[in-house]
Amino acid sequence: MGKISVKTLLQTTPNNQEVHVNGWVKTFRSNRFIALNDGSTLHNIQCVIDFEQFDEALIKSISTGAAIKVTGILVESQGRGQSVEIQVSAIYIHGEADAETYPIQPKKHSFEFLREKAHLRVRTNTFSAVMRLRSALSYAVHTYFQNNGFYYFHAPIITGSDAEGAGEMFRVTTLDAKQPPLTADGQVDYKEDFFGKETNLTVSGQLEAESYAMGLGKVYTFGPTFRAENSNTSRHLAEFWMIEPEMAFYDLNDNMDLAEDFIQWVLKYVLEHCGDDLAFLEKRLLDEEKGKPIAQRSEMALIEKLRFVVDNKFKRVSYTEAIEILKNSKPNKKKKFNYIIEEWGADLQSEHERFLVEKHFKCPVILFDYPADIKAFYMRLNEDGKTVRAMDVLFPGIGEIVGGSQREERLDVLKQKMAELQIDEEELWWYLDLRKFGTAVHSGFGLGFERLVQFTTGMGNIRDVIPFPRTPQNASF
Repeated sequence: MGKISVKTLLQTTPNNQEVHVNGWVKTFRSNRFIALNDGSTLHNIQCVIDFEQFDEALIKSISTGAAIKVTGILVESQGRGQSVEIQVSAIYIHGEADAETYPIQPKKHSFEFLREKAHLRVRTNTFSAVMRLRSALSYAVHTYFQNNGFYYFHAPIITGSDAEGAGEMFRVTTLDAKQPPLTADGQVDYKEDFFGKETNLTVSGQLEAESYAMGLGKVYTFGPTFRAENSNTSRHLAEFWMIEPEMAFYDLNDNMDLAEDFIQWVLKYVLEHCGDDLAFLEKRLLDEEKGKPIAQRSEMALIEKLRFVVDNKFKRVSYTEAIEILKNSKPNKKKKFNYIIEEWGADLQSEHERFLVEKHFKCPVILFDYPADIKAFYMRLNEDGKTVRAMDVLFPGIGEIVGGSQREERLDVLKQKMAELQIDEEELWWYLDLRKFGTAVHSGFGLGFERLVQFTTGMGNIRDVIPFPRTPQNASF
């Protein structure tokens, strides 16, 4: 390619060879020392110039944020902190950055400020580290599934079904918003719309992935999903990425085995390949927590928390057992939980999930066999008639990170559940067909990718682990 990265240069043994490198100026000190970074690594390469040998106008155009090309001799560094540096013989300015208006100056910026500069925040150390880790995790996800006999399936983005039954979906339409065509009884006539019916952005590719698993055996989706949920929290996005494997001939135990193995594998991958970025983010987190009361600080440092998940067997606990543990726990008895657990059937909150992981079992936890009333229609009903073959994987610091189930493969039971929830059979006729033609036990799960990135990077707000967050009242950039 004829291009060399800063990362490669920093790993090169100097032999007085001439090198060419492009990047952005992080700092320029004393008209002599340029710290250059091209995004390939957390670390900068120092470029040393003799300013008396360069035009004064050129020197003035070298400022933080400017894009430049440096030519020079790679030599052993005279300073501390780096093994090599470049003795500069030529500089080319690709693009200047006005020091008066460039917002990403070398000083501490709040994350709120950087969200307003989302197009430039990746030039900071924190966000470049987060986004390199996001990329590595994406690669690890695909590598794991491809190595384990899964086929990558592209679920439709536009759909007529609501997989979760949540009803919080973004409508897709080409009708005139001010004067839509109406039916005889005054309702919007969606037969005149582009697809001839109401359509929305998908909340999940699961139902379609199920159909392909019932022909290809094992498939996975990894793509964008959308929820029109008016949640302004540090845990919710309106647009996010989902990983959803679906497997024919897998029961709930197989599903739990896969989820555990998958999560441990991808985390092990980043521990082995992203050491510099993880170490930087861990230090950032430790520095941030110094200002917090001791009770609010994390019990584990970032890398320790990742190792905690990788090295510990996940504890498998039924929902019923978990409810008894929570009912009898000190925080519940002393009413320290925001949501007091009083009876079987309660929908567990993050505080309950974290208590089970961090305080009670002290390892990752998989809860299974949830009440049918709080879970989706497609989950397989157990013989007791009141629980379903659902499972959630719970992590320290975050609570639920994976939700999945054995799917209901029995046509009569599925139809009965749909009738109870008033789900239109005609809308999901194709989904019911899977139970008519060669039905079999099958399972799958969903993992919100940003939750995984958030856990891996230690970032406190989910808006800081996706390049351009989409949240209520915000679709900037």
